[in-house]
Amino acid sequence: MINKIARSIAEAMAGIQDGSTVLIGGFGTAGIPNELIDGLIAQGATDLTIVNNNAGNGEAGLAALLKAGRVRKIICSFPRQADSQVFDGLYRTGKLELELVPQGNLAERIRAAGAGIGAFFCPTGYGTQLSGDRETRVIGGVQYVLEYPIQGDVALIKAERGDRWGNLVYRKAARNFGPVMAMAAKKTIATVHEIAELGTLDPETIVTPGIFVHQVVQIERVATQAGGFKKAA
Repeated sequence: MINKIARSIAEAMAGIQDGSTVLIGGFGTAGIPNELIDGLIAQGATDLTIVNNNAGNGEAGLAALLKAGRVRKIICSFPRQADSQVFDGLYRTGKLELELVPQGNLAERIRAAGAGIGAFFCPTGYGTQLSGDRETRVIGGVQYVLEYPIQGDVALIKAERGDRWGNLVYRKAARNFGPVMAMAAKKTIATVHEIAELGTLDPETIVTPGIFVHQVVQIERVATQAGGFKKAA
């Protein structure tokens, strides 16, 4: 019987190795799998490469992972904002490596890994420092830069509902990078707020099929900094 429901976050996080590339879903505070990030901190893996849209907010979640000194490099598109003091401090003192990637390129590089695409050409970043020394080419009169996929050892994502086969349904903007990260990682761990009985999820609403998910952990609903689920009056 296929049953991907983990009994605890600690059980789901077991086996993550030092030096792993970890894809972490989320866009700002929407869809950030904070419980899994806390579990990664407790698990102890270090020398990590983290892939996320940004570089953490405040002192919690991804920022807490950075502050714990577990991250060697971060690949993201939006590292600095009003409350990115943890990233700023580490980067300015040379304790954290940054690979800055335009947001669309970041999503497509992750998607390419999941789709088995070896590399692709993209116009974004051509003629800037972001293109580095990578190959460039003119195609149809447009200047392009060669981009390579981002493959993850582990993906940590947040969904709304899931079943024991690992099929996932997301909630609105919390979906963001989750589906492509699940496809691009060797192991995908997802949190859900509800465990659905097998066969009750409408196949038309399943965004991430269970074939891309290895473990599912149920968590409680909590209000996020940006609002999220609000307590009943």
